[in-house]
This record gives sequence, structure tokens and C-alpha cells, in this order.
Amino acid sequence: MNNLSISAYIRITIAFSAVVYIMESFIDTKDKSFAFQENLLYALFLIVLLVVLIAIETVWKAIKLLKSLSPEGHFDNTPITLKSLLQTLTKSKPIEAEDQLMLDHDYDGIKELDNALPPWWVWLFYICIFFAVGYMVRFQVFNDYTQLDELDKENQIAALHIEEYKKNNADLIDAESAVFQSDEKTLSEGKEIFTTNCAACHRADGGGGIGPNLTDDNWILGGGMKNIFNTITEGGRPGKGMVAWKGTLTSFEIQAVASYVMSLHGSTPAEAKAAEGDLWQETEQQ
Repeated sequence: MNNLSISAYIRITIAFSAVVYIMESFIDTKDKSFAFQENLLYALFLIVLLVVLIAIETVWKAIKLLKSLSPEGHFDNTPITLKSLLQTLTKSKPIEAEDQLMLDHDYDGIKELDNALPPWWVWLFYICIFFAVGYMVRFQVFNDYTQLDELDKENQIAALHIEEYKKNNADLIDAESAVFQSDEKTLSEGKEIFTTNCAACHRADGGGGIGPNLTDDNWILGGGMKNIFNTITEGGRPGKGMVAWKGTLTSFEIQAVASYVMSLHGSTPAEAKAAEGDLWQETEQQ
């Protein structure tokens, strides 16, 4: 306890905690766990860091005690001042002693001092070397994740955020902003909703039953993404059309169903119902 004061423990705790906080802030982990729990190298780095911090504080205290030892053998308990701390961190010479650093260079009266590199700069340089070696070992020797792996992971996280955003913003899309989605995931979701809610009237293949055929070029309330989205949302013709689904399905689900319905166009159902409504021209779509 005499060789390592309470202030040293505080400095070690602050420095170590700062490094852990920075590491946890910049390293993505699964299930919000700590980085050192997922990767042994992180844990090893923290252990080495803690040992280095303790060693620095121990050596610092030892040097202080040796320098403060008086000729009579008594210890000088004078506290370390800001000036002495800066002197230790920079190894700077007072202006009165600059002649000891003067080099034998003289260019038109301009002379050069041979100042030593500040210890803080040297320590930072060594830390950078240590980090570079660890980085090289991790990614070049042990072949840890690549940038493409990191991109895939970020895309997966983004997809989860998008899904959460959709759940919390169910009415974000309307008939004017609805866009046909051709990706497999959306069409698969739309097919599932169509099979559950729409197949009873339009048949699973869209060929029509109680409701009209959805695969031909004729539409009762207009074709195209906006009209189909609006029909699903607000319902069909009053008194004999389908019910409005806006209270049951979210706008994202309605967009998925509308996209799936559009994907059925041109297919050949086994027992297609006769065309109803007016011919829809592709040029009329907005």
C-alpha cells in the first residue's frame, strides 16, 4: 500500500475504464454482450493493459521515492505539483539550461536545440505499435472477420431495425407512395397474407371465385399498384365488394399483398374466371 498510493489506484481505474468504454462503444457485439466475452483477443488486451498500467504506476512511485530520498535517509513527502508532472511528461529543460541542449549548428544566427521526445509521445508511439501488431495477428494470422463479413453483419442489423421501424410506423405508406416490391421476401410475405385472407374469394392461384380474376388485364376498380393498394385498403364496391383491410393489415402488409397480386398478372390459373371490369392499360399506371 505504501508503494502504490490510493491516487494511483484511481488513475488506473479511470484509464482502464476509459479504454473499456471506448472498446465497447466501437465494437459491435451480439445480444449486447461485452466484447471481451466474444473474443479472447479483447480479453487478453484488457489483461495486458491492466498489467501495463499497474507497472507504470509502480515504477512511477518507485522513481518518486528514490528522488525524494534525502541525504539524511528521510523521505521528503512534498506532493507532486502540476509543474513537476509536466516536467516528467515532457522532459523539458528550463530556459536557463537551454545551453546544455544547444547543437553546434548555426544558420544565420538560427540555432537548434536537441530536445528529447516527450514521454507521452513515445508511449503513444509504442501503444500504436502494440495495437498494429495485435491487429495484424488478429486479421492476417488468425483470419478474423473481413470487411465483407462486417458489411453483412451491418446489413442484418439494419434489416432488424427496418422491421422494427415498420412495426412502429404501420401507416407510413399510402396509395400514392406505395411501390411495387419485386424482392422474394416481400412477395413471399404477400403470398402468405393472400393465401390466408384472399384465397377464399379469389382462389389461391388468383383465378377468381366469388371475387374477380386477378390474372387478366381487366380490373373493376383499376389496376396498377396505386389502385390495387387503395382497393385492398378501402375495400371494393359498396354493398357487394370485399371489405376494407386497413384495420386488419398494416400498410406494409397491404403493399406486400398488392405486389403479390401484381406478380400474378399474366399467369394461367387452372379454371380462370371470365374477365370483369374494364381493360387496364399499362400506360395508365403512375
